[in-house]
Amino acid sequence: MHDTTHPWYESYPQGVPHTIDPHIFENLNDLFDYATLQYAEREAYLNMLGSITYEELGKEVEKFASFLQNHWHLKKGDKIAIMMPNLIQYPIVLFGALKAGLTVINTNPLYTSRELLNQLSDSGAKAIVVIANYAFNLQKIINKTQIKYVVVTNVGDGFGFFKGHLVNFVVRFIRKMVPNFLIGGSVSFKTALKLGAKHVFHEVEVAYDDIALLQYTGGTTGKPKGAMLSHGNIIANVSQALGMYSNVLKRGEEVLLTAIPLYHIFALTVNCVLFLAIGGKNLLITDPRRVKDMIKDLANHPELTIMTGVNTLFNGLLNHPDFAHVNLSNLKLVIGGGAAVQSGVDARFYKRTGLHILEGYGLTECSPLCCVNPSNIKDYTGTIGLPVPSTEVRIIDPQGNPIWELNTPGELEFKGPQVMKGYYHNEKATENVMDGEYVRTGDVAIWQEGGYIKIIDRLKDMILVSGFNVFPSEIEDVVSRFDRIIECAVVGVPSETTGEAVKLFAVKRDPQLTEKELRDWCRQFLTPYKVPKIVEFVDTLPKSAIGKVLRRYLREGQKRNQK
Repeated sequence: MHDTTHPWYESYPQGVPHTIDPHIFENLNDLFDYATLQYAEREAYLNMLGSITYEELGKEVEKFASFLQNHWHLKKGDKIAIMMPNLIQYPIVLFGALKAGLTVINTNPLYTSRELLNQLSDSGAKAIVVIANYAFNLQKIINKTQIKYVVVTNVGDGFGFFKGHLVNFVVRFIRKMVPNFLIGGSVSFKTALKLGAKHVFHEVEVAYDDIALLQYTGGTTGKPKGAMLSHGNIIANVSQALGMYSNVLKRGEEVLLTAIPLYHIFALTVNCVLFLAIGGKNLLITDPRRVKDMIKDLANHPELTIMTGVNTLFNGLLNHPDFAHVNLSNLKLVIGGGAAVQSGVDARFYKRTGLHILEGYGLTECSPLCCVNPSNIKDYTGTIGLPVPSTEVRIIDPQGNPIWELNTPGELEFKGPQVMKGYYHNEKATENVMDGEYVRTGDVAIWQEGGYIKIIDRLKDMILVSGFNVFPSEIEDVVSRFDRIIECAVVGVPSETTGEAVKLFAVKRDPQLTEKELRDWCRQFLTPYKVPKIVEFVDTLPKSAIGKVLRRYLREGQKRNQK
């Protein structure tokens, strides 16, 4: 590589700056006010039967902020949890809370009561807005938390009076999707807006370095860690994303599919904040697991220009027959995050749309965006792309020395204005993840030509077979290209002869497929010690809320079976 400090600069498309201004707004409230004024008449969010313009969004946000300030008397720095899927209510609550000077804790509505208790207890949240469908879980543990105030919202609350009542009736009484709950003193979302409208909201002074989010990571496997992300961290990351893609993004014209939950940091920063800043129209998908319904939404919006998603979402679309008939003629940019985009999925998506899925990479601790594939790539790169502007990157060996040679593995680290302030009330975890000003990723990576970075795999997921390092993602990528398989995952299992053995879990597309045929496919592309020793065909794979395959559950299942 020619430049051993910033080798990726040579691969930046024309017009992409090496550095950006991380201070394009003083805080997220200024960004929000700019967008609602600049794009007042444009639709901001679409969701099932409802929609809201930027001007209407601004008014609803002020009502909710007024409610928090004047009815609940919450002060700057108080913490509020949001526990809901992608609904129009989400941005109203998010930006209303930020406008009132609060810190937001995003909470997965699918959390068990134990996981929810861990997160709420660690954060010290005083208030929560919860979707009625999962309020029963909150009821179980609320007395063990510091929660004093609860707003309950129903699915249809963002759809207007008649449509909203219809949807809420169907969800509660026809589909029976709302288990009974009783939370004393709770307020409905609509009541909160009405109460807020009765008072004058008084602006709260919010600084660039004030904490906007406690974004939790790793909470289901141990003690939850809340990454403290400031207003400035998110704004800087938005500016970095604009630096990479502003040559293809048109202000006030883009229509975006948002199937990743907004409570996930990728969708929050990219789909919610970035596209708000440029006046995008956001098509919110409440339950991306209902692939047929999502495809109907796509069919109803041929004006769609941008999609973001995870590998399993794109794979799910491609495996549904109805996707072949959707008009995607206006689609111009497709971004994959959350997990590696497999070559087989990209090849099929390119055949269907003429577009490659531009894989990006991020960490909760980095707000999250660190790397993306540029918009001008002609072929699938198999990499996480190039570092975004104003980001420093290094790959280090076990002794901490930087590696600049091509194809030499080491741990990936990042530094930049998007890096968190640390973990909330957890100095030890902060010290463990930080290497000076750099964030340790726990990912093994290599440099490739032109400053592109390829992730080999997670350090903790590496399998040691007879002393050889085997990375699950390499095997998964090979299997993804086999048209008789829908999806797969690889883990290491104990072996008396080789220390560990490679086990492949696979979901068949062809019911007649045998283990031998699958292994024969792998032998064409993999050295013998990487070929799966054990193959297990399964109906489904365990996935996170955003669709990321959870290898740890597969490993834990193996341990239980051996006892």
